[in-house]
Amino acid sequence: MPWLRNFLQLSASYARQSPPPHKSAAAIFDRASPSPSLTQLLRHFSAGSQVTYPGLAPTKGDEKPRVVVLGTGWAGCRFIKDIDTKQYDIVCVSPRNHMVFTPLLASTCVGTLEFRSVAEPIGRIQPAISREPGSYFFLANCTGVDFQNHQIHCQTVTEGVKTIDPWKFQISYDKLVIASGAQASTFGIKGAKEHATFLREVSDAQEIRRKLLLNLMLSDVPGVTDEEKRRLLHCVVVGGGPTGVEFSGELSDFIRKDVHQRYAHVKDYIHVTLVEAHEILSSFDDRLRKYAIKQLTKSGVRLVRGIVKDVQPDKINLSDGTDIPYGVLVWSTGVGPSSFVNALEIPKAPGGRIGIDEWLRTPTVQDVYAIGDCSGFLESTGKPVLPALAQVAERQGKYLAKLLNHLSKAGGGRANAAKDLDFGEPFVYKHLGSMATIGRYKALVDLRQSKEGKGVSMAGFMSWFIWRSAYLSRVISWRNRFYVAINWLTTFIFGRDISRI
Repeated sequence: MPWLRNFLQLSASYARQSPPPHKSAAAIFDRASPSPSLTQLLRHFSAGSQVTYPGLAPTKGDEKPRVVVLGTGWAGCRFIKDIDTKQYDIVCVSPRNHMVFTPLLASTCVGTLEFRSVAEPIGRIQPAISREPGSYFFLANCTGVDFQNHQIHCQTVTEGVKTIDPWKFQISYDKLVIASGAQASTFGIKGAKEHATFLREVSDAQEIRRKLLLNLMLSDVPGVTDEEKRRLLHCVVVGGGPTGVEFSGELSDFIRKDVHQRYAHVKDYIHVTLVEAHEILSSFDDRLRKYAIKQLTKSGVRLVRGIVKDVQPDKINLSDGTDIPYGVLVWSTGVGPSSFVNALEIPKAPGGRIGIDEWLRTPTVQDVYAIGDCSGFLESTGKPVLPALAQVAERQGKYLAKLLNHLSKAGGGRANAAKDLDFGEPFVYKHLGSMATIGRYKALVDLRQSKEGKGVSMAGFMSWFIWRSAYLSRVISWRNRFYVAINWLTTFIFGRDISRI
C-alpha cells in the first residue's frame, strides 16, 4: 500500500541520515532521539509536512474487496461477526473500539455489574481485524462520504490526549455499511444537552455513578442544609421507556439494599422520580404496565406524568409550572438521527433516518447499505420504520452479512459489480418480544409479536429469572458471560461496590 511504503521510508530516513537544511521532521522533533515515536511520525506525516494523509486506496485485482463499516453498535458488530473474511477485507471506523451490551448498562451505574462486563472489544468479535493484513479498525469519526468515488472522509478521535492533534484521512470502499446508530433525542428542550446525562455509553454510566456517589458523600458533610440534601439525593429520570424504567428499578434496589445500610445518616433524603409525558412502557400491554407501576411505587419510585419544558442546572421545569429539583438527571426519551446522518445528501425515511429498500440498500447510490438505528424503510417500500431496538439492529446485521457473502460468491463483491445480480429474499423483521426488569427481583416478559397477539406474557420473579437467563446467554463472549455471572453472584452475597474511583 502506498501510504505504508511512504511511512516506512520516512521512518528509515531518520535512522540513517542527518536532517536536511529545510524544515523536516527531525527539526520538529528532538534531534538527540535516534528515531521518533509512532505518534510523532503520524503527526508529521499528516500535518507537519503538509502532505495529505493518503489513507487506503481502491483495492486492486489481486486484493480482496473491501467492506467499510461505520459504527460498533448492535448492527455493525453483528455484521462484522458474520461477514466472510475469506471473501472480504474489513475496515471498521468508529469512535469506540468496543460494543456496549446496552440491556445491562443500567446495572453498571449502581455497581451491580462492573463496566468491563458490558464492553466487548471489536478484536474479539471479529479476530480478522487484528490479524489479517488488509483488515483494520480505525478509532475515528466519519465526516463525509463521496458516494460517486466510493470514498469516505474520516478524522481521528484523540479526545483526552493533549499531545496529539486529530488528523484527516480517506478510505476507499467496495461496499459501505453505515451502522453509525442514533443520538439521544431531546426534542429541542432547552438545557437538556447541557445538564442531563444520557444512558447510552459506558462513559455515561461512569458519569452517573460518579455523580451519584459524590452526592451521597457530600450530603453527609456538616454544613449541608436539609433542603440541599434533598436536592443532591434526588435522582430524576426523564423517559418511561424500558431504559428509564430499568434504571429506576436498579436505582431503587441500590437505595433499599445498600444506601440504607452504608449511608444511614442520609437514607431518608434519597428519592427517585420518573417523569413520563404519556404512559410508561407503552410497548407493553395494560396488565403488565399496571404491574410495573405497582412494583415501582412499592420500591419508592415516584411517578410523575408531565412534559419537561426547561432544564436548569439544579431543577427541571414542567409545562404545568411544577419545578422538580435534582442532583442527578438521567435522560432516556428515545433517539433521533445524528448530525452525520442529517448531513448525508441521500433520501431519508420518515423521522430523518437513512432511507433503505427491502434489501437494506440506499437505492440512489451504489454499494451503500444502512442498518440499525440510523436506517429506516423508505415510504415507497410500503413498510413501516422499525423501532430502534437491539434485536432489530442485530438481525439486520446478520441478514446483510449473509447477503454480501452471497454477492461476493456470485462475483458482485467489487465496487459497481452487483448491479445486475439477484439479491435474493428481502429482509423481513419478526418481533421476538420484549423484556424489562423493574427491581425487587421482578421483571416483565412479553413474547408476543404484538400487544393484541397470542403468546407468553408474564410478570414477577419467574420473569426476572427468564430476563437474566436470556441476557446472560446473549452476552457475546464467554469471557464477559463469566464476568456478568460473577458480578451478579458477588453483588448478591456482598452487596454493590460503592467505591468512587
